[in-house]
Amino acid sequence: MRVIGIDPGLRNLGWGVIEMDGSRLRHVANGILHSEGKDLAKRLLVLHEGLSAVIATHMPEAAAVEQTFVNKDAVATLKLGQARGIALLAPAQAGLEVGEYAPNAIKKTVVGVGHADKTQVQHMVRHQLPGVQFEGADAADALAIAICHAFHLQSAARMNAAQLSRDALGTTQRRRA
Repeated sequence: MRVIGIDPGLRNLGWGVIEMDGSRLRHVANGILHSEGKDLAKRLLVLHEGLSAVIATHMPEAAAVEQTFVNKDAVATLKLGQARGIALLAPAQAGLEVGEYAPNAIKKTVVGVGHADKTQVQHMVRHQLPGVQFEGADAADALAIAICHAFHLQSAARMNAAQLSRDALGTTQRRRA
């Protein structure tokens, strides 16, 4: 299964695509979409078109986006929220289900510690995806988001398989009775 992770940002929107085969992960691609200028609508359009093109090119089957945190600058938070809207919209338009994860949940999944710093996250992403070259810090963060989602998808698949086994065992036992 192919997973795209998206690190929303109005100036720099990071993306990273990985492939999951059982418990094995493989790097597919990563990059950063840039938008500049004062016209917010045009900047959002650039991000939407760019992310839509990335999705069309790499054809992921699942997507994940980092949740927005609120900081002291309300205007910056609002602009980040608008970029996050693009990060949710583009995969949804492609028919993908989108997982959302808090920054601490991503760090805890990838590093094992919820308050890890960026260098620790990048180190563990390199460990999970040997040979990966990051287009930048935002792309590394996006790959961490994709890894987090892949692990959650694997856990959900194991839980479903266990539930199906229990259900089948219960049906067999009821038939015998």
